[in-house]
Amino acid sequence: MHAGVALREWYKNAKGGRSRPLGARSRVSTRQRTGGTPLKGEATRVCFPYEGTERGGSHVSSLGLIQHLDRNRFEPLVVLSALEGGVYELFQEAGVPVIKSPVAAGLPRGAGFSPTHIWKILPTVSPLTRFLKEQRIDIVHTNDGRSHAMWAAPAKLSGAKLFWHHRSGPGVLGLRYVAPLMANQVASVSRFSSPKPGFYSAANKNEVVYSPFDISIREDRDPARRAIIEELGVDPATILVGYFGTFNQMKRPRGFVDAIAAMGGAHPVLGLMFGPDDDERIEAVKAHAIATGVADKVKFMGYRSPGAQWMAGCDLLLVPAVGEPFGRTLVEAMLVETPIVATDAGGNPEAVVHEETGVLVPPDDPQALAQAALRVLFDPDLQGKIVHNAREMALSRFGEEKHAQSIMALYDRMLTV
Repeated sequence: MHAGVALREWYKNAKGGRSRPLGARSRVSTRQRTGGTPLKGEATRVCFPYEGTERGGSHVSSLGLIQHLDRNRFEPLVVLSALEGGVYELFQEAGVPVIKSPVAAGLPRGAGFSPTHIWKILPTVSPLTRFLKEQRIDIVHTNDGRSHAMWAAPAKLSGAKLFWHHRSGPGVLGLRYVAPLMANQVASVSRFSSPKPGFYSAANKNEVVYSPFDISIREDRDPARRAIIEELGVDPATILVGYFGTFNQMKRPRGFVDAIAAMGGAHPVLGLMFGPDDDERIEAVKAHAIATGVADKVKFMGYRSPGAQWMAGCDLLLVPAVGEPFGRTLVEAMLVETPIVATDAGGNPEAVVHEETGVLVPPDDPQALAQAALRVLFDPDLQGKIVHNAREMALSRFGEEKHAQSIMALYDRMLTV
């Protein structure tokens, strides 16, 4: 049986009757269905659920949205699976109230819709559906694979609208087989990550909305650079090349190490890898640096906040990622005027315009990354042009207020269709 047909049958049985046609939406609010009578002008209640404790780019982006929602129109409710860890601390530091989810499935990081996870998800459907009804939720806004997997069915069964914020690649199972049936609206972070058109697809309910950034950030690059030089005790003439993120295969951390090796020779180069120390994949990257003979030229800096300060201290941001939907580090570097060399892959070309806001090279080519990096570093005219253009573009395209206005417009459309 086709996965989409199976899901439709499951949904029909779970509802206890006939399912609505694909894409159909009720005009009655959750509060009306659960016995409440909304007052004229009452704010729409939007639930933002998060699974796990590890902080990532999706949490930072959705926090920016939550902070910029029009409170006269939308009332956010942040629901966490645990009141501890990086995600909890992020919202606490921002002064955003949170509540604990009534149940958590304990899905591993990076998990989404998978047959192996169904047995963990099914027992949570009933209590989460009841929770959404009790909280009078009108919209459930999910932000990653785990929240899609956990909250899609409860959203539909409770009568709420499901806003599926897609931040992964276009081929993931949830987007292909679940979003067409469950989601009322899909927002993809790039054209690259958007669902592909087809007979059974969520493409007809998808809009591209680029991630939000705090465009007020400014950093003084000279003292930021000196701080790194002094901490590491290296020659001030050393070229500092930055890598920011986790150590998963998509980000190609080994490719970064290879590019640093290729940049060696007449120029003193140091690759700075900023990422979580507890990432189990870091040991493989360290071993690769040793095997490549550049263990002394690659420093593992750990996770540091605020990230903009450390990025501003780097002479260059090197992004070897392949298949990344839309890397936050690209825009963060633009805002602090750190030049960028990135692979021409995934969502990178949607932020980096070749030789206008950065330099793009073919994917999985460390030698090309190294050559482009040296070219940017030693061509002051090119470097000056791209950092100026990059900051101007970031200011005009990626502000949090602009992002929030786009999302709220989609909320309005979703509620009235």
